[in-house]
Amino acid sequence: MRRVVITGLGALTPLGNNLPEYWNGLINGVSGAGIITRFNSDKYKTKFACELKGYNSADHFDRKEVNKLDPYAQYALVAAAEALKDSGLDLDKINKERAGVIWASGIGGLETFFLAIKQHILGDGTPRFSPFFIPKMIGDIAAGTISIKYGFRGPNFATVSACASSTNALIDAFYYIRWNKADIFVTGGSEACVNEPGIGGFNALQALSTNNEEYKTASRPFDKTRDGFVLGEGAGALILEEYEHARARGARIYAEVAGGGMTADAYHVTAPHPDGLGARNVMKLALEDAEMKPEDIDYINVHGTATPLGDISEAKAIVNVFGEHAYELNISSTKSMTGHLLGAAGAIEAIAAVLSIEHEIVPPTINFNVPDPEIDQNLNLTLNRAQARKVKASLSNTFGFGGHNASVIFKKAEI
Repeated sequence: MRRVVITGLGALTPLGNNLPEYWNGLINGVSGAGIITRFNSDKYKTKFACELKGYNSADHFDRKEVNKLDPYAQYALVAAAEALKDSGLDLDKINKERAGVIWASGIGGLETFFLAIKQHILGDGTPRFSPFFIPKMIGDIAAGTISIKYGFRGPNFATVSACASSTNALIDAFYYIRWNKADIFVTGGSEACVNEPGIGGFNALQALSTNNEEYKTASRPFDKTRDGFVLGEGAGALILEEYEHARARGARIYAEVAGGGMTADAYHVTAPHPDGLGARNVMKLALEDAEMKPEDIDYINVHGTATPLGDISEAKAIVNVFGEHAYELNISSTKSMTGHLLGAAGAIEAIAAVLSIEHEIVPPTINFNVPDPEIDQNLNLTLNRAQARKVKASLSNTFGFGGHNASVIFKKAEI
């Protein structure tokens, strides 16, 4: 089976609107949380989120394009453009029949759907829907739009597995190249749910933090006082390329994709398995797929949403899978800084895991103050400050509503 490497990265996140800004925010422990500006949140239980800062659609698209693109698709195109530029690919020289797009979103065009229905309900009942309503809303349109823009005619589809969506997309792209179905993929995910139904819906589930007084530090994974996740938005994009294809053009290689795993909890719609069964199984499968031992992993970017149950079950799963080596690992939740980007979480967290190998530094879990006795305190959770260490291999976990689990492993590429 063919080797697969990462040659380009792009990020549009609450910590910054490009890759360098995102990484600098991570290693400096910056919180992306703030009071919601998208709408008046006075009547909502949660009044804060991790929004993009200074993003202006007019900087990237003309007015006609904006009218045709939900924010989630805009974010996808922006991140994909940065990743392709970063890769150094000459798009006039590649075989576009062998270049594909697998893009994820957990929810898709939620804002488009909400605004259209709101307008319909407030009207006189006469149907007045934009001809762009359906294509703006559907979850696969970002993948389609990226392929249309660049003329990529290889495999093209969207993955949807809630918060595991973009890790699933990345693993699928990895497998397609490994199996010789393509040479290049744009993969990743985007989400744009900081809006009325996004905040209101997750509030109704009691999934979001309501710590409005301490919103800047409300995303506090593993802390005993955690009370839910902080909603984020944005996109992450990765260029996956067959190793020999990348070498032949002299590409800069960030890391190699070593393996992936996918499982289901088969337990509950929103709650994780209390013993982390699905999380255990998915990390074991990823290690098996990569032909690696637990001792080969140096850093785990955990799902770590700061929900009361989820953090406990994931910590248990890590100790179960890694045994004594669990205490030699660096573990961190970058959601403490970015918030939870839902279907885009796996993409931006994969980027963090890849850059930890590139730069030999592990981003922190910030906002930690009070230990939780139900979480093993001997684990190195990289608390509050980044830690320098040589990272030869990193693992990224993402788990989604419905019991979806996905783990992917990256390693330093042997040239």
